[in-house]
Amino acid sequence: MQKTSARLLSLLSLLQARRDWPGQLLADRLEVSPRTVRRDIDRLRELGYPIVTAKGPDGGYRLGAGTELPPLLFDDEQAVALAVALQIATTSGAGIEEAAARALTTVRQVMPARLRHRIDTLRFTAVERPGTRPDPQVDSGVLMALSAAVHAREVLYFDYAPAANAPLRRVQPHHLVTWGGRWYLVAWDVDREDWRIFRADRITPRTPTGPRFTPREVPGGDVAAFVAARFQGFDGSVDWPCRGEVILDLPAAEVSPYVRDGVVEELGPKRCRLVLGSWSWPGLAAAIGRFDADIEVVGPPELKDAFAHLARRYANAATATPVTPPPPIS
Repeated sequence: MQKTSARLLSLLSLLQARRDWPGQLLADRLEVSPRTVRRDIDRLRELGYPIVTAKGPDGGYRLGAGTELPPLLFDDEQAVALAVALQIATTSGAGIEEAAARALTTVRQVMPARLRHRIDTLRFTAVERPGTRPDPQVDSGVLMALSAAVHAREVLYFDYAPAANAPLRRVQPHHLVTWGGRWYLVAWDVDREDWRIFRADRITPRTPTGPRFTPREVPGGDVAAFVAARFQGFDGSVDWPCRGEVILDLPAAEVSPYVRDGVVEELGPKRCRLVLGSWSWPGLAAAIGRFDADIEVVGPPELKDAFAHLARRYANAATATPVTPPPPIS
């Protein structure tokens, strides 16, 4: 017979799988007596699960709709998987972004404090590009270790495969990033005195971590743009001749599907930051203007001037007197 805690989880899983359960059928599935099922139902009710007793010759139970979600029973790996999936879904472009953000907030509120703290330390940036490959498997424990080191600002030691007999790496972890379906760690390599991007699936963290450090700023001040530049093969100076940054009053999910080589960062449910390039400043302003939203120009000044130039041109076009075409020659 299962232990009580394991049996309660099994019972809860069965109740969620179908609408009505006869008591005897539950007892058969759990391999216990109907009396034990009744006691376990009472225990679940004490935990806050709204279970309704169905009347009838056979009797039965139904998991009702409660006004409050009772404490969730997640182990650490499930919590990591849930947080990662919901955070990625907020920028997926699949039409579920707002719901995913609300779900992540709701689930976090009902998690135990210990588990909620672990989820809060898991922060990453999703940098999307077309034609992505299937992501290799990364152990959730590795992701948690990397994220915890980033959050705590502690020096991280790790082995890096597949290099054989390679020396232990010593880095100041800056950010956990997804790019092209893979996980990466952006970090300052202490021994090489340079920025490096490491594949998470090749990292084997060592414990304990090292001393705390004061984070330095990633080149350019933007981790997403830095990663995109590295993987696209330029250092930020060899790119579009005109590159600007704006704030759009639109969710990131509504912008990212239409931006191939730009960087979109979510700033809230209905705001995002867009970094985009073009061959000319008016061309860049026009590309940004296609989004039906209010625009705040962060920089540079040339982009503001281009918006002003287009505004005058569009205003003139709107107020110009239409020219009546001459009658056709018969």
